[in-house]
Amino acid sequence: MKTTVSSRGQIVLPAEFRHMDHVEPGQEFDIERLDRGEYRLVRRAAPLKDGAVSWLFACPQKDFFVPVLSESTDTI
Repeated sequence: MKTTVSSRGQIVLPAEFRHMDHVEPGQEFDIERLDRGEYRLVRRAAPLKDGAVSWLFACPQKDFFVPVLSESTDTI
């Protein structure tokens, strides 16, 4: 498949490849020069979604969270 380098040095990954490999805007890639005129492009692993884990580790003390009694949906 053919692509072109823009005047800003950007290379477009063809849409067919982006769709096949689920490449989304903002995803990062590593590029490696193998030889003169030969390069390898490898998608970096997505960062872990650690929002909830970080939030739990930020708790002020152990057993900070306690169960809250609630009604059952059977009584509605």
